[in-house]
Amino acid sequence: MTSLTDAQRTVLDRVKPLGVERVQLLDSCGRVLAEDVTAGWGMPLNDNSAMDGYAVRAADCVPGASLPVIGYIPAGGKADAAVAAGTCIKIMTGAPMPEGADAVIPVEETEERDHAMFPAAAATEGQHIRRKGEDVSAGAVAVRAGTVVSPAEISMLASFGRIFVPVYRKPRVAIVSTGDELIEPGETPRPGSIINSNSLSLAAAVREAGGEPVLLGIARDNQNSHREKFEAGLQADVLITSAGVSAGDRDFVREVLAELGAEQHFWKVAMKPGGPTAFATWQGKPVFSLPGNPVSTMITFEQFVRPALLRMGGRQRIFRPTVIGVLRERVKKKPGKLHFLRVRIEREGVELALHVSGDQNTGILTTMLRADAIAMLPAERTVFEPGEELTVQVLREDAVMGSD
Repeated sequence: MTSLTDAQRTVLDRVKPLGVERVQLLDSCGRVLAEDVTAGWGMPLNDNSAMDGYAVRAADCVPGASLPVIGYIPAGGKADAAVAAGTCIKIMTGAPMPEGADAVIPVEETEERDHAMFPAAAATEGQHIRRKGEDVSAGAVAVRAGTVVSPAEISMLASFGRIFVPVYRKPRVAIVSTGDELIEPGETPRPGSIINSNSLSLAAAVREAGGEPVLLGIARDNQNSHREKFEAGLQADVLITSAGVSAGDRDFVREVLAELGAEQHFWKVAMKPGGPTAFATWQGKPVFSLPGNPVSTMITFEQFVRPALLRMGGRQRIFRPTVIGVLRERVKKKPGKLHFLRVRIEREGVELALHVSGDQNTGILTTMLRADAIAMLPAERTVFEPGEELTVQVLREDAVMGSD
């Protein structure tokens, strides 16, 4: 069986960022910028006031002085006169500095009466002035390619008048569940039926990873149904199947994919849950065949599909963050496979205490709901004692941060 590390490398060696599209600025939030955006002008565009106050010559602004107010500059206005020696101009935040002034004294440090300003404090040259280009100089890179656009980048890009921006395209991800036992949500369950929850959980995970899910429904347990669904799915950028990937009489996934020309790169990974996972490519497109048990489906998505989708969307950080936690319970496992243990995290001072989140059977979905992280238990170890440190993949970052 393939090791987890080798399997992940096999996947990531075969995916790369998709093409570039231009989207409206607000729609770029959460997307990855595909090109450097340079500043068409300096920001600020000109020297301006950082405070509501008075533009002065610092040498004139000392307690006891009386400076005639010779003008007023609102935000968005312009200076009609220069500040001559012994005078001042009232100025609002963001307004351009007038000629002759080399400082701004805040209004709260002054008194104005009879068209004159009386400073209560001395001013120093340059105080409360935003200099032209001090934030970003003209021609400099304002936002670099590879940046995940957040509200801060939106503000910067808008400041330079960008209406459309180049971002990496979202991967379209086709999702097919397999099995005669499956029914869709909303249908009345019958004895032996299973509601097709995997498609929706995978679709939600795809969206969270920046992709666009395409739900293709259920492939029934015959080759023609599999072929029909897979041919449709292969028109997307990525195809994910769930169930039907083992070696049973009605497990047709790998066989049908091979008939359609997909090249299988691995099948079976030395991990639990999720061992029967397969990965193939069809005309360069990644095809992930995941096990059908809900927990196995979600964990294999985390290990293989999510990093691939993030890379295809232009992300550079593609893996969940990992931290060290301290086990609080005795755990046993069989040797030979890397085990993923679903755990809760409780912050105890500087330590992250790890508690098993419940029954680790792959059919027990509530264990996944309670899990804050996935602890990785090395393949050859069999017993893990309370107090041992374990590496965990963090699923819920708020659990690591702890409560206020």
